[in-house]
Amino acid sequence: MHQGWETAHKSVLITGTSSGLGLETALYLAGRGFRVYASMRDVRRAETLEREAARRNLGLQVLQLDVRDQASIESAVARVVEQSGGIYGLINNAGINITGFFEDLSEEEIRQVFEVNLFGAMAVTRAVLPSMRAARCGRVVIMSSMGGRIASPGATAYCAGKFALEGFGESLAQEVSPFGVYVSLLEPGIVPTELFGKNRHVAARALDPQGPYYELFRRLQELVDEFARTPATSALEVAKAASRALTAERPRLRYVVGRRAKFLMALRRCLPGDVFQRIWTREIVRRITEPKSSFAGRV
Repeated sequence: MHQGWETAHKSVLITGTSSGLGLETALYLAGRGFRVYASMRDVRRAETLEREAARRNLGLQVLQLDVRDQASIESAVARVVEQSGGIYGLINNAGINITGFFEDLSEEEIRQVFEVNLFGAMAVTRAVLPSMRAARCGRVVIMSSMGGRIASPGATAYCAGKFALEGFGESLAQEVSPFGVYVSLLEPGIVPTELFGKNRHVAARALDPQGPYYELFRRLQELVDEFARTPATSALEVAKAASRALTAERPRLRYVVGRRAKFLMALRRCLPGDVFQRIWTREIVRRITEPKSSFAGRV
């Protein structure tokens, strides 16, 4: 085993830790003994993370890292390598979502999602791989989504970006495995985080009552909110899956997280692709054209 293992194997860099899944994952991994570097674009938003870490008596370090800024990425990665001797784990968690039907999304809004969710993850991964290859060990964990395997309306940009992340992760896993580096994709269902509250971003045109998709979008938002109010997946479950991807002797390529996500993924495996797609599309369309239905309680 490479001599760098002892100094690098517990150092984990996590992006997007100011809230939601990133915050919970940083706290959980710190509690499991990892040397956590919790990064975020705006370190002024670190108060919640630092307060909770202090309450739990956990040690972690907050770093400034904007996944859209190459200089910021290089600075953060260099700091981790300098302090710990290498990077054992990377968790690409930083992400945004802009909801709206495709015709209501501007090109700029779509590009924003891809810049953070896809190209940002690629840029940070590229920066950490030299350290992992040198140590001949490492784990890259990518926060994908059930929406990276099963698409839904009103999330065109998000699902397109997550589908791309799935392809990136699957291909990368094949490229880096000869160097002792493993890649895992986490695929949670809906988790009630700030993305459904203060961090919710809606395309400007989606809110136009005169738009052709306005009523469908409004009903879809009600359905999504109903799912979020009756969650089948928690942030803690996602954090535990990330821990398994970091600690398993031979981690899986994909970790499906949450009861609903597992049910839908199992259904997709069991049914022929076209059959599943017809059923899923028919059910989703029916739900957003019948505003009084209650789908969340049935799945």
